[in-house]
Amino acid sequence: MAKKDHVSETPATQLLRAHLVAFTEHPYEYLAHGGAQHSAQVLGFDPFTVVKTLVMQDQDAKPLLVLMHGNRKVSTKSLARQIGAKSVEPCKPEVANRHSGYLVGGTSPFGTRKTMPVYIEESILALPEIAINGGRRGYLVRLDPQVCVTLLGANPVQCALAE
Repeated sequence: MAKKDHVSETPATQLLRAHLVAFTEHPYEYLAHGGAQHSAQVLGFDPFTVVKTLVMQDQDAKPLLVLMHGNRKVSTKSLARQIGAKSVEPCKPEVANRHSGYLVGGTSPFGTRKTMPVYIEESILALPEIAINGGRRGYLVRLDPQVCVTLLGANPVQCALAE
């Protein structure tokens, strides 16, 4: 197979291409524990428009995805109340990897191993474009945030806290 100029396919980019979603690819130098703030800085993006994908679980250890602004935290109490759960907490990295099929730091909401409910911070949907992980550490894709609703069935929530 001929070598391509872009980053190799991931389950996320395969899903986006299969659904004819327009997106641009943005590879960058990954930094462990750098998070969305680091990628935003390196790529020159506003951290508010860089969306992180968080794998969390409810009181019954049922996994769920939360899409949050890169410079905000999730109020787990507020989220739990809005989704009708007793509690919500982040998954341990090895559990998150198992649920999503991606390594923590490279988790995309697209093309996950398991189908999980997706919750998106409502204000993300008002943005014209977001940068979100493309399924590999050091790799973001930019696209219309409405794709998260149409492709993933993401439910809007209001649970952002300033970092």
